[in-house]
Amino acid sequence: MTPAARMDGKVCLVTGATNGIGLEAAKALAAQGATVVLAGRDKGRLETALITVRHATPDAKVESLQADFASLQDVRALAEAFKARYSRLDVLLNNAGLVLHERQVTKDGFEATFGINHLAPFLLTHLLMDVLKASGPARVVNVSSEAHRYGKLDFNDLQSERSYAMMRVYGTSKLANILFTQALARRLQGTQLTTNTLHPGVVRTGFGQNTQGWMRFAVQAFAAFFLTAEQGARTSVYLASSPEVEGVSGQYFIKCRPKKPSSDARNEQFAERLWQVSEELTGVKA
Repeated sequence: MTPAARMDGKVCLVTGATNGIGLEAAKALAAQGATVVLAGRDKGRLETALITVRHATPDAKVESLQADFASLQDVRALAEAFKARYSRLDVLLNNAGLVLHERQVTKDGFEATFGINHLAPFLLTHLLMDVLKASGPARVVNVSSEAHRYGKLDFNDLQSERSYAMMRVYGTSKLANILFTQALARRLQGTQLTTNTLHPGVVRTGFGQNTQGWMRFAVQAFAAFFLTAEQGARTSVYLASSPEVEGVSGQYFIKCRPKKPSSDARNEQFAERLWQVSEELTGVKA
């Protein structure tokens, strides 16, 4: 295995960092010497995560910021709080995500899976773009999934008001992650900021525990065959820190290797239309 790259002097922001892949990625980056900022929605779980990272690396430089990605106001507050504390950002790891058995809506009225998995990281990335570019070479890493192959972008029903099927809606949000990454990479050409996305593997974490029916049963029944959270975090950490991907942008990775995503995920027209819609929904203009 390639030795872990040192990240001394670098600042990393990890969303969804209170458990699972996000927490393991934060631990690994802290062990590599980075200053790591954990973002999560629950204050108590953030405090526990801080203790966990410091226990793994006693001299870890780690802090936390609270934000609920079901609120775009919270996302804006997170970006402002980060920039008030830090003058640089070398890695933004957009890891936070969820899957829901039934349709729910965010505080802004968006379908929750689409809002939390796509719109929130889309907005956060834009709000932190200035500090990312100023810190170059810097990286944006977006956690997607092979579930994107089950997704289908219906621009007439992005909020799944007409029809809701858990895996299709989740897959669509992960498809959106890849399309966002590729559209962002095109816009970042000629800069020192790169962006890539990844499938972490099928990981044994708390993910999916907020579902019901067959999905919850499947998660419980086959958990023993899933990857550990530490294994699932490896590609995220690789894309965040490895010299091997310096300058690489717009790619989709599985097991630290570039892979070809679905044909829909490579559709530039889809990506550009999604970008425009996402700007309108989040109120940003690049």
